[in-house]
Amino acid sequence: MKDEQLKWTMTDSRMLLHTPVFDVNEQHELSPNGLEGDYIAMDAPDWVMVIAEYKGCFVTVRQWRHAAEAISVEFPGGVADAGEDPAQAAARELYEETGFKANSLIHLGTVYPNPALFKNRYHVYLAEDLQPTGEQALDDDELLTYELKPVDEVIRSFGNAEYGHALMGTALMFYLRHRSKGGV
Repeated sequence: MKDEQLKWTMTDSRMLLHTPVFDVNEQHELSPNGLEGDYIAMDAPDWVMVIAEYKGCFVTVRQWRHAAEAISVEFPGGVADAGEDPAQAAARELYEETGFKANSLIHLGTVYPNPALFKNRYHVYLAEDLQPTGEQALDDDELLTYELKPVDEVIRSFGNAEYGHALMGTALMFYLRHRSKGGV
């Protein structure tokens, strides 16, 4: 079957819920063979995550995740502001959460975080030539600490307890692919 035979067309859309984090929309869709239905799609800003290495360690953040009701160890990251270039968002998030500034950012990849539900994109960057400033610039509602974790420990620990953030797994995959090609 060709892709054109799989493509549905949106015939109507209405917002069901507006939140500070995303909008929930109901979309009426029509398939090429006449099937139709209503589907939920969430509009959210693009997300960024930054892999930063410093002295043989990953720069990670430790924070409480409300939905999971658990502590999570992750790479720095967050939401791109409206109109903000993803690379600028990545540099900003790295500085705000950890106090590190990167003299160079390499785009490792972009994916849809969950194309069944979300319309946004997720951008992963590798930060190079880091300069620690010793000061964070956290948002008013952020409570987190940053930690230096040995690279091998993070790779081995992924999927266990505190290392369960799926988007971090995607970032690690991009990092390992980059490293296997001679980067880093």
